[in-house]
Amino acid sequence: MAEQRERTAPAGGYARLVAELPATVPFIAPEALERMSGVPIRLRLGANESPFGSSPKAVAAMREAASGTAWYGDPESRDLRLVLANRHGVPFEAISVGSGIDELLGLIARVFLNPGDAVVTSLGGYPTFNYHVAGYGGTLHFVPYTDAWQNDLDGLAEAAHRTSAKLVYLANPDNPTGTVFGAAQLAAFIDALPEQTTLVLDEAYVEFAAGLQTLPMSHCMNRVIRLRTFSKAYGLAGARIGYAVTHPDTVAAFDKVRNHFGVNRVAQAGALAALEDTVFLADVRRQVAAGQAQLTEVAHRLGYRPVPSAASFLFIPVGSADRAARTAEALLQRGVFIRVPGVAPLDEGLRVTIGTREQLSQFAEIWAQVDRELRG
Repeated sequence: MAEQRERTAPAGGYARLVAELPATVPFIAPEALERMSGVPIRLRLGANESPFGSSPKAVAAMREAASGTAWYGDPESRDLRLVLANRHGVPFEAISVGSGIDELLGLIARVFLNPGDAVVTSLGGYPTFNYHVAGYGGTLHFVPYTDAWQNDLDGLAEAAHRTSAKLVYLANPDNPTGTVFGAAQLAAFIDALPEQTTLVLDEAYVEFAAGLQTLPMSHCMNRVIRLRTFSKAYGLAGARIGYAVTHPDTVAAFDKVRNHFGVNRVAQAGALAALEDTVFLADVRRQVAAGQAQLTEVAHRLGYRPVPSAASFLFIPVGSADRAARTAEALLQRGVFIRVPGVAPLDEGLRVTIGTREQLSQFAEIWAQVDRELRG
């Protein structure tokens, strides 16, 4: 009897689009870095999670909701959407809840893009968006950051016209630089985009942008998708929950293809309670502002100039991509996890999450030691 060989792939093969994609993920998780390096991470300052924890009210609500884990969560996330709609002054039908901004980005790419459609984003911007665009067959067009480490709004608008882009992505405040634009600048940018272009406005860090005048949520809802998350200021990254605010027709399009039971009941309960705990949110903002000042002082002592940040991290240029890579590797070998963007010239900088006062003091000591060694 002839020996049967075990197949290494399904008999019918994978979809051509998937088969041709590179084997990659947007980020290497800290847990994977620990397994690869064999060094336990003791300072987790690279994924922009909140080191200040979650609201005690949110934790209590999630603990209570966990007793009902045998049941699916509400597929409409109705209670949460009603609260969010009231808070932002938009119709209930203008809110879509997903398991974090990352899932919503994938949903946007699926709903808007046909294979080959043009998409414009900044060169070095949030890679998970690029990951989803590629996964649904879109064609990415990149615009470099300005010399001031800002998104080039004029360049993004020009590229959108030149390529007839279906989507333009902008993070505001930006990730990874922390720079930010105000309402007037954003309104002018939206007006400069082609009529057929939808702006994906990622506002994951907007709660940290003290004094920022933001656009009303109702502004150009037929041309803008606003994305918010509970992962950052609210400290619910592990619960995976975020939301989009956009035109009701777009939300209805999402409903045609989204995972209707993708947001679990525990996450919905935690998000509702987190919204109510304004005292906790204010304290997180205060600690982040203090931490930015503390880390900025540390960087200045070492001779570096961080980019002023409206987010929960600092981007610190260190002079070269080689210096940044060697610094990050040396820190990791000492159990400190930070990020270095993967695209030039952003790869000349360190992106460091704002930790607690104690964490930043530990980081300062270890970074100073690493910096002395690298300077020889």
